[in-house]
Amino acid sequence: MALTSNVFQTVTAVVSTSPTVVYTAPVGYTGVVLLAQVTNISTTTSYDVTFIHRRSATDTELLKTYPISSTDTANLLTGKLVLETGDKLVISGSDGTNLKFVLSVLETLN
Repeated sequence: MALTSNVFQTVTAVVSTSPTVVYTAPVGYTGVVLLAQVTNISTTTSYDVTFIHRRSATDTELLKTYPISSTDTANLLTGKLVLETGDKLVISGSDGTNLKFVLSVLETLN
């Protein structure tokens, strides 16, 4: 089976209170993150989110305990992020039901 040179992926998740891998760049591809957002669906409470780039055993916080007001959305990146094979994106929040995550990635064949 031939590999496709460009693949678009959309990942959605309810943010957990424990760090959770939401995306891993696949073997042979470079992932270009086009969009990463979290929406706080609570109508009354602000919650925090932490967003991490993980390469091997090294974690780099892109946002750490970033507050998102009730009924608001936060863009987690201000530009594109390039992920090499095996790089991971990890997310966690201060609430396990009211933070909803969406990620849009272009995977391009190396």
